[in-house]
Amino acid sequence: MPEIEEVLPKYLQIAGYLRDQIVRGDLPPGAEVPSERELAATWKVARPTASKALQALRHQGLVESRQGSGTFVREPHAAPRTRERLERAAKLGTMYSDNESVEFPFVGIVDGPEYVTGALNLPAGGPVIQRQRIISSETSGLVELSTSWFPAKLAESAPRLLLTERVGHGTLGYIAKAAGIRAAYARDQVCARPATDEESRALDLASSSAVLVYWLVAYDSNDAAIAFDEAVYPPHRWSFRQEYPLAL
Repeated sequence: MPEIEEVLPKYLQIAGYLRDQIVRGDLPPGAEVPSERELAATWKVARPTASKALQALRHQGLVESRQGSGTFVREPHAAPRTRERLERAAKLGTMYSDNESVEFPFVGIVDGPEYVTGALNLPAGGPVIQRQRIISSETSGLVELSTSWFPAKLAESAPRLLLTERVGHGTLGYIAKAAGIRAAYARDQVCARPATDEESRALDLASSSAVLVYWLVAYDSNDAAIAFDEAVYPPHRWSFRQEYPLAL
């Protein structure tokens, strides 16, 4: 009989929280992370648990210890996943950290690519809203080329989707507020492939570069697709890392 899986160990929960802060830029390179004593007090855990959390971050290459000084953030090569940005938008009202900037190369209604209309359960080649963004970091340069697609009919109830500016609380939060359509769950997948010419120009890559592509489709409670997000990462960044207990 299947068994219910246990939650992550406390030290991995702490490490995951700090990792998200580092990847998002809330803890920028050079910033000091909380000490073992501070983590133990904040999370109400024993000092050895806090120590294991910092050790996990060191193993991931996200922080470094300096004798007599503390633990500090290293230059990250990770990019926040769409899931992490959505969680940030829900908590803080923005998908981006203070040191990130966003450009909008294109926003408008287009004939949807087949893989997009298929994911949104729309007629092949049907009209969709396309929001294209280039996200950069003050500390580490280009982060990702991100494109979101929505059914074109949302333009009536959520017109700000067609503006070349941030809508606040993320597009899904805005759609929930403007159109009353709330995302209930999401499905994602990841692949690697050669960059297209457009992606190479946007991310300043050589023509033969490989990129990591992250797809996320959000659905409402009736299993209707609301949005299709595609994040394209340059090869010097890894998109995500997972840690979980093993029952061997």
